Amino acid sequence: MEPIKVIHAQTLKSKPQDESALVFGRTFTDHMFTMNYSSAKGWHNPTVKPYQPLELDPANLALHYGQALFEGMKAFHCPDGAIRLFRPMDNFSRMCQGAERLAMQPIDKEMALAGLKKLLEVEKDWIPHSPGTSLYIRPTLIATDAFLGVHASDTYLFFIILCPVAAYYKEGLKPVKIYVEDEYVRAARGGIGFTKAAGNYAASMLAGTLAEKKGYSQVLWLDAVERKYVEEVGAMNMLFIIDGKLVTPPLRGSILPGITRNSVLKLASTMGIEVEERLISIDEVAETARNGRMSEAFGSGTAAVISPVGHFYWKGEEIPVNGGQMGPVAQKLYDTLTGIQYGRIEDPFGWSMKL
Repeated sequence: MEPIKVIHAQTLKSKPQDESALVFGRTFTDHMFTMNYSSAKGWHNPTVKPYQPLELDPANLALHYGQALFEGMKAFHCPDGAIRLFRPMDNFSRMCQGAERLAMQPIDKEMALAGLKKLLEVEKDWIPHSPGTSLYIRPTLIATDAFLGVHASDTYLFFIILCPVAAYYKEGLKPVKIYVEDEYVRAARGGIGFTKAAGNYAASMLAGTLAEKKGYSQVLWLDAVERKYVEEVGAMNMLFIIDGKLVTPPLRGSILPGITRNSVLKLASTMGIEVEERLISIDEVAETARNGRMSEAFGSGTAAVISPVGHFYWKGEEIPVNGGQMGPVAQKLYDTLTGIQYGRIEDPFGWSMKL
């Protein structure tokens, strides 16, 4: 593997003094990692260098035809003084799967991991120490050919930027209110819904904005064909506790195979909770929430880990779940997952990578 070059920034930014005031996605560290792809050289020129704007031709293929995707993960400053990552190779593997679907060049995972480690080594002082804080990691892959024509690029840029973030729940886990969207759709089977392609998020913005104006935190997406079956919630996977079982929609190509989702399902099984991956209609969601058979509902994802749902808005009715309160299963899953991520409890799965 080609050695990683390190170019240090000449001027360093002032690091945040109040870690509780950090805003997600607003503050970036001094350095970034980049590597390039061409058919002649393969993946090459891995470099840690000062954080800087990208120079793109106006005809850049990613801008016009959407060959762009990203990942999201975190680095944690743990009580024992160690820095830990959570399942980073799973994120890089998912990026490769997304790249193949978008006709992009899959990244060199080993080079990407080595680059991330080197970047974190350089930026270790940016990892916040306060409870619940972390360093958010955004690996991104874009096409770099410059021409106007619907054709896969021959060259690509992979880069990683870092962002210190505050605790997602500063005042404890509070259930959110969800708007069920039955007009707009996020993704269809056979499309790119299972990838973290930039276009998926563009497709979700209008419905999310409309829901927010109505006072709801997230949109619950339904399937693209029948507008009947539950898919994702916002940028998270959706899970329910119905009749004591953990129920979640199956991965059929339109839902992101979340790393946190996968972790939740494995943890639940070890806790003795029966797991069902099956189609669940919005009518079943509404009925089981009304009659009490649904005791909990929550989303799972990198940013929040677990996000409890207190109410659904569906067909003019606001339907509470568990009296609008967070349930014990969601709390236990959150405590266990974050405990593993921060090295507070044993990791029997080998998910945590200590740097």
